[in-house]
Amino acid sequence: MDVSVKNLDPLNAVLTVKIKNEDYQETYESSLKNYKKQMQLPGFRKGHVPTSIIKKKYGPSILAEEIDKILNKSIYDHISNEKINILGNPLPIEDKKVEIDWKNPGDFEFAYELGIAPEFKLEFPGRSKFTMYQPKIDDSLIEKQISDLSKRYGKLISVDKAGEGDMIFANFKELDENGDVVVEGFDQSSTISLEFVKDKKVKKKLISSKVNDQFKIDPKLISRGDADMSAMLGIDKVRAAQYNREVLMKVTEIKTLQPANIDVGLFDKLYGPGEVKNSDEFRSRVVEDLNKMFVADIDRVFKKEVSTTLIKKLKLKLPDNFLKKWILSSNKEATEDQVEKEYEMYANNLKWQLIENYIIKDEKIKLTNEELISYTTELITNQYVQYNMMIPEDEELKKAAENVLKNKDEGRKIYDMLYASKVMEFLKNNLKITNKFISHEDFIKKSTEAIQ
Repeated sequence: MDVSVKNLDPLNAVLTVKIKNEDYQETYESSLKNYKKQMQLPGFRKGHVPTSIIKKKYGPSILAEEIDKILNKSIYDHISNEKINILGNPLPIEDKKVEIDWKNPGDFEFAYELGIAPEFKLEFPGRSKFTMYQPKIDDSLIEKQISDLSKRYGKLISVDKAGEGDMIFANFKELDENGDVVVEGFDQSSTISLEFVKDKKVKKKLISSKVNDQFKIDPKLISRGDADMSAMLGIDKVRAAQYNREVLMKVTEIKTLQPANIDVGLFDKLYGPGEVKNSDEFRSRVVEDLNKMFVADIDRVFKKEVSTTLIKKLKLKLPDNFLKKWILSSNKEATEDQVEKEYEMYANNLKWQLIENYIIKDEKIKLTNEELISYTTELITNQYVQYNMMIPEDEELKKAAENVLKNKDEGRKIYDMLYASKVMEFLKNNLKITNKFISHEDFIKKSTEAIQ
């Protein structure tokens, strides 16, 4: 067997694999024997089907399977042994494909495109300064958070008259083109949240409405799209999309949110009995929680600034045509237009991944099992906190973390997240950084931009 690589340029190469008869004959014959042991055909006992019949009936598929195994192993062994830093996976070269006669096998030759990662040296710009944007934790933000917590743990109470942000429980009946109720039409009870009603005229009409009030209304103006209207009226989505008449709406109940009192009862629900004793301690905890809540967003905004700067400085080039083909081959639902539209974002993400990998290798960043367990445990704990669930004992958390890491996909995500966290730590310790506090609104804008 012969495997060779021909470089077309620094970013593209062709890998050729030549497989001779002697490379596969032994494993092919062995697979035929295994098939024979398990094969059962009418007229023959299990394991006694003649080899000639097996060869004729299943030989080509068995051979194709064996060649595929040899091919994959030889490709990736060569890439690994020669330390070729590829992007994506090797792609078969379409115009070099040959028709293979699997019934009369001989020697085989296969050719693949390779996309090669660019070589570069990362030197952090000594003169460059980076900004670490942080939201101002001012009184208005603190009060907003306290108000949100109070609402989250509030309760719905019935009222006689609707107000801004209230929920209206109503019955909806179908009307014909003359505005009369359709006897056998839909008759559905549902709920409207006034905060989602965008039409000002309709909202004004609904606000101040009372129980037992009824009026004709366009259902499209009080729903959030066809799916929502479908559920509200009890009709299918197709009909909802085509529906163009008013409905008869009767208010059956109105509920308003009564925020929870900001007292020990709320403190105990949020933090556990006796953990927070008064409003001053509560306010301090709210500030502490806000600072924790923004950590991930602060890092994301900072990462965006650093990555944009380094990518621009390094001027990394990628095998763009290869990568576009590889994306299309690996995602059958993707179209060429979609790939072209999203490629720049994909390419920048890939460039940053290459930079991260460079830092990890150059700085000899390693992960220990203890770090992985600790990091995973923290992620699980945060989920319990997020959903206001009781946090399990340490031993139970550790077992849960170990189970997550055993899952191949989830474990890989955790590895990547922790490596990214360590790279971020390295950047914070080695770059010239100026902290800049901005308003909460401006920070949210930057955080949103960093996701895109």
